[in-house]
Amino acid sequence: MKLNIDSISGEKDSWESAGVKLPEYDIEKIRKNTEDAPEWIHFGAGNIFRGFIAGIADSLISEGKLQTGIVATDSFDGEIIDKIYYPYDLLTLSVGLRADGNSDKRVTAGIGAAIKADSEHMDELKKIAAAPSLKMISFTITEKGYACTDISGNILSFIETDIVNGPDNPGTALGIVTSLLYERYFSGKKPIALVSMDNCSQNGRKLRDGVLFMAKKWFKKGFVPEGFIDYVSDENKVSFPWSMIDKITPRPDEGIAGELEALGIEDMKPIITGRNTFIAPFVNAEIPQYLVIEDRFPNGRPPLEDAGVYMTDRDTVNKAEKMKVMTCLNPLHTALAVCGCLLGYTRISDEMKDEDLKKLVYQLGEEGMPVVVSPGIINPEDFIKEVLEERLPNSYIPDTPQRIATDTSQKVAIRFGETIKGYAAKGECDNMRIIPFVIAAWFRYLLGIDDNGNEMALSSDPMIDILKSAMEGITLGNTENDMSGISWIMNGEDLFGLKLSEAGNLEEKIKDFLGQMLKGSGAVRETLHNLVSQR
Repeated sequence: MKLNIDSISGEKDSWESAGVKLPEYDIEKIRKNTEDAPEWIHFGAGNIFRGFIAGIADSLISEGKLQTGIVATDSFDGEIIDKIYYPYDLLTLSVGLRADGNSDKRVTAGIGAAIKADSEHMDELKKIAAAPSLKMISFTITEKGYACTDISGNILSFIETDIVNGPDNPGTALGIVTSLLYERYFSGKKPIALVSMDNCSQNGRKLRDGVLFMAKKWFKKGFVPEGFIDYVSDENKVSFPWSMIDKITPRPDEGIAGELEALGIEDMKPIITGRNTFIAPFVNAEIPQYLVIEDRFPNGRPPLEDAGVYMTDRDTVNKAEKMKVMTCLNPLHTALAVCGCLLGYTRISDEMKDEDLKKLVYQLGEEGMPVVVSPGIINPEDFIKEVLEERLPNSYIPDTPQRIATDTSQKVAIRFGETIKGYAAKGECDNMRIIPFVIAAWFRYLLGIDDNGNEMALSSDPMIDILKSAMEGITLGNTENDMSGISWIMNGEDLFGLKLSEAGNLEEKIKDFLGQMLKGSGAVRETLHNLVSQR
């Protein structure tokens, strides 16, 4: 069996004998409908899109509630389209991993077309962008995909290139989507919703800010008229709904590829692209999934609620996002990531068997809970219970602390900064114990030396050079380390969302924990154990 349309139609019995559910609708008809009247474009063709968002479309198509597929595009890594989309007829084999070792296997065909977002294919994308039928453009481009400036306020080089080149030759996701909006503006100022589905705070605002940043720079250079700025600014024409997304989707696992091939499904090996994207014909992910979206779509939308999406108002989305990102999942993930790397772990689930680390994340959740406001649609206590007792310990989810540690600088403002702000508003910053330890552990991680004193590779981060420069002069085993660079980092409001020196004795606590963890080999473990054993 091969993952293509001929195989799933001609060898249906073999696929079903292997326990794989197949699409029962006319895939070619859906693709023709997508070509004739596209409704949905998505930027970011990676695993979370294929395993979750495209699965939503597949479910709606299966139920006869959506007649078109998603047009997938990617501005960062077109190799994904060439090597994972086209050779497999745009199909995805989704593998849902249960804690009991069983899996739900399903071929999805919710992707109606795939187009690389580059200069060669801009005319195709512009044609789709101008279509009256287009309802939404969604995004999973990671939080750094919305950044226009660095920590010092300087315009990033690739954004500057798009500003100089104008709407005819953009290269970034922000530049390309702003160019597509310009095309839609000229085709009659048609309405559209731009929906960030990225795992970051107030993602709709970040997307709107980025698009308007680009549009205003183009206006100043004479590339676009002022009317275009008015169009993008009018949320009755161009809306930017906020959302909260949650589904742990690790890199594709070699072991799962082997299991699929043992069932007779050929050519399942993961690949690593030239842009260092880990991807495969299949997506392995956990079963639980949550998507909450602000219901603001000026040109209409698919019936997303019929596929389990919570459609609600902005305030509820914001509360749900804060619940998850501030307390109930993401801070726990970051704590396990940096500590797991330092302690030599390569699986998140294995960390949950470590009593010290298990206590750490339980206590971290408790520390954040006093500032959580329930969104109403999801109970915070039930959510974090599922995370701690079912999701993180699931040994069949091949997730790694090294993956989670990626881009930590882009995450700490919401994962910890917002909770710190909540404590500061109550004048209770001095009561925090776990958050200052986790921040200190991140700084200890940035030294690039594990708890055994061995060199350790750091996960990619757009601020890695700045962060490493702040660690200069700090060495393991030195009791007189100069922490002035650490102070500078902690007092950058862009990083944490506030100056930590103004949050009670938090800065001194972080430095004290870091000093303890720098005493020598084994000091991270000792500091961690002493902390979580105090109760």
